[in-house]
Amino acid sequence: MRRVSRLAIAGVATAALAVTVSACGNSSTSAAGGGTSKGIGLAYDVGGRGDQSFNDAAYAGLEKAAKEFGVTGRDLEPQDGESDADKIQRLETLAKAGNNPIIGVGYSYAPAVKEVSAKFPDVTFGIVDDETIHAKNVADLVFHEEQSSYLAGVAAAKASKKHHIGFIGGVDIPLIHKFEAGYVQGAQSVDPKIKIEKQYLTETAQEGGFASPDKGEAATNGQIDAGADVIYHAAGLSGQGVIKSAAAHKVWAIGCDSDQYQQPALAKYKKYILTSALKNAEGAVYELSKSVIKDKKPATGEIRGSLANGGVGLSDANPAFKNDAGIQAAVKKATEGIENGSIKVKTS
Repeated sequence: MRRVSRLAIAGVATAALAVTVSACGNSSTSAAGGGTSKGIGLAYDVGGRGDQSFNDAAYAGLEKAAKEFGVTGRDLEPQDGESDADKIQRLETLAKAGNNPIIGVGYSYAPAVKEVSAKFPDVTFGIVDDETIHAKNVADLVFHEEQSSYLAGVAAAKASKKHHIGFIGGVDIPLIHKFEAGYVQGAQSVDPKIKIEKQYLTETAQEGGFASPDKGEAATNGQIDAGADVIYHAAGLSGQGVIKSAAAHKVWAIGCDSDQYQQPALAKYKKYILTSALKNAEGAVYELSKSVIKDKKPATGEIRGSLANGGVGLSDANPAFKNDAGIQAAVKKATEGIENGSIKVKTS
């Protein structure tokens, strides 16, 4: 049986960082309070920083931890078409520079984290969205994405006027199947006969499913043409295209991972962002950093965010969502059911 560490999930705020360049891709560095020789390392998955979603959430955790604990924060960007060897080099660069912890953002870092963590046993490594590495110095930062997606499905079904909604996944992989499964189950709990469009943008991440707003926009156009009036995406940077299309057609979009209603880059579309299914990657990055730097008790093993511990949730920043009594009541009922166990959310 795997060891499971429980961390409180904390909210964080973002700030700008100075940009530099490294041999392993674009990099930015943040320092606070003079810093020390140690720091926090973050290596991004496809899409990189600026996706207004998953990667930006992880970056927010890095920024808060670096500032609060007076250390350097260094984040490295991915390159197009890179291999596992590139990821290994990136993590080794961070380790040799004295960073601890070092976090790979995304399941694709699993082979690299497994190899590099064995070479640096005194460094704590984290990986977001993977639970396959059984090592004493690795924390698997994972989430019950299906739970927040269930709530998104409930909200979508309540908001839809046509009894017809859509789901767009970035890449056809088990992780994103969890988002779809929860969303479909949640929507059908409200409206058993609701029609649900489903589409994955690509078969592999290398084809750009998480990094192509144009693909997200085209897929959304198609689902809206088919009759859907609420579209939920789990597509990273591609989700910006989903939101753009929804706004152009004056239908609802549901964001993912970060509260996309609050994202400056999406401000002109926010009127049409009903809510967002939240995954607190920023809190996970912050708390892992805290365990290493401040508490001196590095967290390892599986650390899973859920509705119960605040690791996942649903945003209520849009007044149209927050002030809709019907949606609020349905979401509250579903939340209570998931938390007390009377609702079992599917993962596939």
